[in-house]
Amino acid sequence: MPELTARPLPAPPAPAPARLGPWAAYRTLLSWQLAQIGGLLPLIVVVQALLAAGIVIGFGLLIPGIDAPTATFLATGAPTVLLLTIGLAIVPQGVARARLDGTFTYMRALPVARPLLFLADLTVWVALCVPSVGVAVLVGWLRFDLRLSFDWPLLVCAALLVAVTATAVGYAVAVLLKPMLAQLVSQVLVFFVLLFSPVTFPAARLPDWFRALHDFLPVRPGADLLRAGLASDLYGAGVRDLAVLLAWCAAGVAISLRALVRRG
Repeated sequence: MPELTARPLPAPPAPAPARLGPWAAYRTLLSWQLAQIGGLLPLIVVVQALLAAGIVIGFGLLIPGIDAPTATFLATGAPTVLLLTIGLAIVPQGVARARLDGTFTYMRALPVARPLLFLADLTVWVALCVPSVGVAVLVGWLRFDLRLSFDWPLLVCAALLVAVTATAVGYAVAVLLKPMLAQLVSQVLVFFVLLFSPVTFPAARLPDWFRALHDFLPVRPGADLLRAGLASDLYGAGVRDLAVLLAWCAAGVAISLRALVRRG
């Protein structure tokens, strides 16, 4: 009789990775991002305070005999500079660092919807950006004893929109360019915001062509919206400012999501 040989049983199929629901995945990613950035929180707070002091106090020293209207314009422009600096400089550098050390690739490989990665990052960075408005206002009040008239609904909405726009654009720069190039571009953007954007000085001081260019960039519209929320009895903002800011915000979100969901 032929010998009977026992055939090995087929190996059981590997279990499919468990997929979390959208809300549970978002909370998990949010906790992860907070844990990653947690060590930088004191540094970010210090950077916000130093930037506010440098803009409000340092720029004020460049203007001899600064008067009340100029001091108010300078102090109400400082929050915009802080929000844009964090969104356009610190965010790209953080994302670029995550790409270099492999954290970004690991996060993209998780069994969660990739747009949730962007949403969790956006939530954390916006939460870190918004307090800079209070820091800048406090420094301006201590330095110039300002009397501001707050339009709270406009101020809150403008601060959130400027923070989201700056973060989305900074994130788009970080995921679209190579890490080293993204860090270089972020430094150039901050230099442009600080010295060549009508945030801490009136737009009338710029050449006509440069002033017209700023009508299509998010810096001046964001500053006008925030300024109108901080000193509503002195400044105003138009629908065009809101439209320009929303367009840049949508573009930054779209580019970031496109880079996250593509293969590779």
